[in-house]
Amino acid sequence: MLRAVEVDVVRDGTSLLRSISLTVGPGEHWALLGPNGAGKSTLLDLLGAVKHPTRGIVEVLGHRLGRVDMRELRSFLGHVNPRHSLESGLRVRELVLTGATNTIELVPRWVPTAEQEEQALRLIGVMGMARKAEARWPHLSQGERGRALIARALMPRPRLLLLDEPATGLDLAAREQLLGSLDVLRGEHPALATVLVTHHLEELPASTTHALLLREGECMASGPVDEVLTTDLVSKCFDHPVRISRVDGRWSARA
Repeated sequence: MLRAVEVDVVRDGTSLLRSISLTVGPGEHWALLGPNGAGKSTLLDLLGAVKHPTRGIVEVLGHRLGRVDMRELRSFLGHVNPRHSLESGLRVRELVLTGATNTIELVPRWVPTAEQEEQALRLIGVMGMARKAEARWPHLSQGERGRALIARALMPRPRLLLLDEPATGLDLAAREQLLGSLDVLRGEHPALATVLVTHHLEELPASTTHALLLREGECMASGPVDEVLTTDLVSKCFDHPVRISRVDGRWSARA
């Protein structure tokens, strides 16, 4: 699904990523973790075919960046950004349908097919939003918006879903609803690969399979999640002594 080999990113003379390598296979669910400024969002931009690396190789769904139309490639990805720039009062059903056209607003005079309408409602249901299908965007809570955006990202039936801090700003109940919905989604789509960016271990779904720790643009550890999210490695990554525990599949960190 994704392959990065010895990737560097330099912007305005500043090194943002150094020698990053990563391979994501079908059905794998990766977490990118690290403190603020570690380079997580920069790496996600590369994996989402938004930006090019300065050096190194990035392949997305088998296509090498620099040799492919990046805009066309992005249409095969599901990219969830909680800072979605929608300004109108679309209903949840309409918002999800914009995923079929890869636009922020509904395309004028575009009419979805019956299959697309059915798919949108099914995805809304998978994300636990069936009772909110006709609710308007301005009236949704932050957690409801996050789940609606994930449903939207799934409309093109992507093989890869990228989530940029999807639990940002959520209260406890909304966070748990979101993470539960992600676990259900991953169970229903076993071939789907996901990459989730966060700096809070408590925001990782139990279905997470792999993790990569970033610090100051460098990879500190990468691999199966139980080998990476250890007390020693996480403490070094965040430069603070913490104790990592996992209960019922979920992680927590305590000083």
